[in-house]
Amino acid sequence: MDTTEIIIKPGASALHYWRDIWRYRELFFFLAWRDILVRYKQTAIGIAWSVLRPLATMLVFTVVFGKLAKLPSNGVPYPIMVYVAMLPWQFFANSLTESSNSLIDNANLLTKVYFPRLIVPAGSVIVGLVDFFISSVILGGLMVWYRFVPDSRIFLLPLFLIMAFMASFGAGLWLSALNVKYRDFRYVVPFLVQFGLYISPVGFSSSIVPADWRFLYFLNPMVGVIDGFRWAILGDAFPINWPGLSLSCFLVALVFVGGLFYFRRMERSFADVV
Repeated sequence: MDTTEIIIKPGASALHYWRDIWRYRELFFFLAWRDILVRYKQTAIGIAWSVLRPLATMLVFTVVFGKLAKLPSNGVPYPIMVYVAMLPWQFFANSLTESSNSLIDNANLLTKVYFPRLIVPAGSVIVGLVDFFISSVILGGLMVWYRFVPDSRIFLLPLFLIMAFMASFGAGLWLSALNVKYRDFRYVVPFLVQFGLYISPVGFSSSIVPADWRFLYFLNPMVGVIDGFRWAILGDAFPINWPGLSLSCFLVALVFVGGLFYFRRMERSFADVV
């Protein structure tokens, strides 16, 4: 009889941990695919909700800010200006909401088997990324309708998408770990998402923000992400504030790296607390 004893030491080293993530890559894809299916299960219009939510928000913002408040759109059709900003914001909001609850929703799995827990919130962010690409189809339709053609800087758009991914994943790691220990965060996250929508340049252009408030304004990392999307897609109508973008990049990197370290430090206690 084979009496070989196998000892699992999760997180014995950083290298060991990242190797484990690669070994469990099939579980990662399974969880991501499961979340995509469950999200729209038994809905009448299915995945079309990925398009309807940002589209409805765009229409409301266009009427309120564009028609009633008459805020400037820098010569770009207001619906396009808003929708370009809605794409990264919706990706961030969806990813944050799903990843913050991901460990709680998978509590039974966490307490039964070992695998790198980082896989769980990462899968939730992938779901948000799928919604992002589906919603992008509407942007293409809007640009055809208004006969708006982007220039060559659109090839830099993936850089800002990576920035949005890092902001979403980093913030999701912080909140998912905190939510395991402090269940109050399930009520805090919807408030943060709602509040963040109005302090981010989704329904308006950053050009209307007074110079005296610019530093505080760019402390919101999503400002740099949204301004980057507009600059890459809409061109010179939305010039980048490079000092502000640099601050946003620094804050995104800080949130991402800090989220990884905090998640790894708290990970060993998840099965006991969840």
